[in-house]
Amino acid sequence: MSSTVITNIATLVTNDPSLGDNSPLGLVRDAAVVLDGDRVAWTGESSKAPATDNRVDAGGGAVIPGFVDSHSHLVFAGDRTEEFNARMSGRGYTAGGIRTTVAATRAATDRELEANLTRFLDEALRQGTTTFETKSGYGLTVADEARALRLAAAHTDEVTYLGAHIVSPDYADDPAAYVALVTGEMLDACAPYARWIDVFCEKGAFDGDQARAILTAGKARGLHPRVHANQLSYGPGVQLAVELDAASADHCTHLTDADVDALASGNTVATLLPGAEFSTRAAWPDARRLLDAGVTVALSTDCNPGSSFTSSVPFCVALAVRDMGMTPDEAVWSATAGGAAALRRADIGRLTPGARADLVLLDAPSHVHLAYRPGVPLVSQVWRRGVQVV
Repeated sequence: MSSTVITNIATLVTNDPSLGDNSPLGLVRDAAVVLDGDRVAWTGESSKAPATDNRVDAGGGAVIPGFVDSHSHLVFAGDRTEEFNARMSGRGYTAGGIRTTVAATRAATDRELEANLTRFLDEALRQGTTTFETKSGYGLTVADEARALRLAAAHTDEVTYLGAHIVSPDYADDPAAYVALVTGEMLDACAPYARWIDVFCEKGAFDGDQARAILTAGKARGLHPRVHANQLSYGPGVQLAVELDAASADHCTHLTDADVDALASGNTVATLLPGAEFSTRAAWPDARRLLDAGVTVALSTDCNPGSSFTSSVPFCVALAVRDMGMTPDEAVWSATAGGAAALRRADIGRLTPGARADLVLLDAPSHVHLAYRPGVPLVSQVWRRGVQVV
């Protein structure tokens, strides 16, 4: 292994409050970072950087940890352009549109699904995402859910079994039988490929009792819970997530004071997905309310063909600052360290000694430009596991 110093960094985001300006971002000015193999070996002021084998000049740009996209749905076929167009013309969003993608996904070959998956992963990487989670949920049969997870597991360790996305159209008249399938034969087939289990706890999908049964069965098989919670309406999802020590409750758009208190007192991260609100013209989650209550917040894309067809974390950062009450510092932290917390990972989302060498060089002197210059392709380099990949 060889060592590399990236120097002439105007602003380095370490996400270590003991460094630099002692803020949550741990900002170091006129900085350098040393990579040794696939790990960060040192961070600090450029003038104090140790000798290395290689040297890279950041040209006065900012460096941030690679984005951690902790919620996406990338194993699918087809798109829902017509649905989006109709929604932007006045039709409301419901969970039912998922069935369109289910039909297309079932009809696709493995090669077609994997080609689509890698296309979006490459797209996300170019925009600075170095870690991603992705889910099944568009097959809803034993064979289709298992193959989705098998394909995903070839590209990431953060794989989530979401057989409980909606009740399969094949079981529309017998939801209880579908829950039995999801917690039985389908779980048996899918558990070997997954780290997580998720459920869409919402009107039109699964109620609280069904969600509890599904998540409890997953925990018994060694899968850790995540929950699609309180996206379209008030409901039991958030408090169920906290009760079961889910790593994250995702969406969190409609929250009572009791929901916020539960999140603040537990270990469950509130993962906010502004791309979904942008694409459905729904009410924005109140990030300010959550942050002021002491809740750990993550930002993610929710990339999927129906309600948030974006792979751009920088776009979501800009939305969070403009429409959800977050400061630029909070949004960048939530898209990096917050995403790592939502995956219960300590090795990513930060640039400190021992962390994985995943970082993004911006064509801008500060991370604030991600919100200040929305829509501008500011990512100039991406390093993953110590290797420049963009």
